Amino acid sequence: MNSREDILSRVRANLGVAAGDTARRDAARAAIAARATGPRPDVQGDLVARFLARSAAMASTVDSVATPADVPAAVARYLAGLGLAARAVCWPELAALDWAGAGLEVAVRPASGDDATGITGCFCAIAETGTLMLCSGPETAATTSLLPETHIAVVPASRVVPAMEEGFARLRAERGDDLPRAVNFVSGPSRTGDIEQTIVLGAHGPYRVHLILVTGA
Repeated sequence: MNSREDILSRVRANLGVAAGDTARRDAARAAIAARATGPRPDVQGDLVARFLARSAAMASTVDSVATPADVPAAVARYLAGLGLAARAVCWPELAALDWAGAGLEVAVRPASGDDATGITGCFCAIAETGTLMLCSGPETAATTSLLPETHIAVVPASRVVPAMEEGFARLRAERGDDLPRAVNFVSGPSRTGDIEQTIVLGAHGPYRVHLILVTGA
């Protein structure tokens, strides 16, 4: 028995619940499914255009490409335009892209404190607020979006949803019981207004967030 199962077995014993008894879980799911949605903004029209506009309003920069194969060239243009090093780390799901062909040195691993640029995908993107929804796990390290000064996110247009409610609904539908370790919402670069109410970017995370929308994905 591993540590997780040991802890859960003790919790079940204290609750008087037998192993394999799903009554509590089923009741919780039924309560969630039956809960009425409260008042929400009406997010209609072109969700992708709304997402890009809201992202720009949150100080993210945005670019669009037709296919995933176009992503490395877009990343190279962005880094060169800012005079940044042509090096980065990325999530495994992006490993097959031709980074070297675009003149980039991209390592497939979680970011460390020495990495200046991290490239990630996203679970989905929120049109209402211009927010990325990132689910952490062994193949989607949270450090890659949090530690580097520059975060580049690849956003498939098909993953843009109206609001957070739809994001969580998609998470439940696609993952079921296989929930991520954490869900992180990223709305532009890190910022703070603690000192004299002046907004400062990069306070406790990336100075830059650059979004590459893939219209054909």
